[in-house]
Amino acid sequence: MIYKFFEQLPWMFLIPAALLLGLAPFMPEPHLLEKLRMLVNGQLGRPVDIFDLCMHGAPLLLILGKLLLGRHA
Repeated sequence: MIYKFFEQLPWMFLIPAALLLGLAPFMPEPHLLEKLRMLVNGQLGRPVDIFDLCMHGAPLLLILGKLLLGRHA
């Protein structure tokens, strides 16, 4: 079932979504990098920051899942 989900995700959707959400906002620093830095430093405590990390990182996780499950299919 999970394999079918990842098979149906089109690359034409995932790659632009990962680039746009992963790098937005472009200035002064992408949110994903900022939130990952906060996570490493133990400063990621507010719910809005956790949501931000999940939202900006979700497309990258979907790409990773598609790549990993595609190797085993």
